[in-house]
Amino acid sequence: MKIEGRGVIAIEWTRVLDYLSLAKPELTLLSVLTAVAGYCLGAGGSVHPGILLSVAAGTGMVGGGAGALNQYMERRFDILMKRTERRPLPAGRLLPVEALTFGTFLSIAGIVYLGLATNVLTAFLAAVTSVTYLFLYTPLKRITPWSTLVGGIPGALPPVMGWTAARNAAEPGAWILFGILFLWQMPHFLSLAWLYRDDYKSAGYRLLTVLDTSGERTSRHVLAATIGLLPVSLMLSVTGTLGWVYAAGSFSLGCLFLIPALRLAGRRTNAGARQLFIASLAYLPLLMAMMAVDRLIS
Repeated sequence: MKIEGRGVIAIEWTRVLDYLSLAKPELTLLSVLTAVAGYCLGAGGSVHPGILLSVAAGTGMVGGGAGALNQYMERRFDILMKRTERRPLPAGRLLPVEALTFGTFLSIAGIVYLGLATNVLTAFLAAVTSVTYLFLYTPLKRITPWSTLVGGIPGALPPVMGWTAARNAAEPGAWILFGILFLWQMPHFLSLAWLYRDDYKSAGYRLLTVLDTSGERTSRHVLAATIGLLPVSLMLSVTGTLGWVYAAGSFSLGCLFLIPALRLAGRRTNAGARQLFIASLAYLPLLMAMMAVDRLIS
């Protein structure tokens, strides 16, 4: 749809939506939410609305830029997979140079903005997040099944960025948040990769779910990470960052999350992988809700 006015101004809303799609809004929103959670925990009772908004905006720009550059780098492989063939680049709705320009601008602008609005440490961590995601995780997906572990690093850094924006230091609480996000990504991504393993195989990706045809190794990785979430998530209460309300809530959520992981280990089916993926989508926002409730009560 075009809206035309004086001066021959035309806005092609389909292109706007395509640019938004380049930024991978679902993943970017997750990064923003976890960065905000990290900031709130780090700031304690002295949350500054301006810095909070800066953390959200800067993280969103860096995440969106990385998403666009990732699609630019993988455009020739996205066309080989059903789940990605309709993305703006493989479908031909946007040119590669447009994605490259958009992603580069967003990434640099986000890093510079975080440096100016928060501190240099937060900007540095944002740069590490972007570089690790683009130049380690992205190419390694076609080389080794260990790429998932590498990809867990940039995925787990946003809450650390939020914490450092509040305190200008990466303290133990920040790294506990990193551990929670890192471990959560394993069942979340591997369950999704199990569902789309044929797609990944057709595009030449060497993910664990592609090489592990029986699913035995995949289910072991999932189970180990899900079990590990229980003690790591409780560390926020052990260290005094959060209280007993969060401890009870996180332990209960961890036990519930363990159920579909155990089912997948017992019966390695698409239905089991789908249940685990849905459970992972519920786990993280509920855990952050427990953090908020604990802070409100304490």
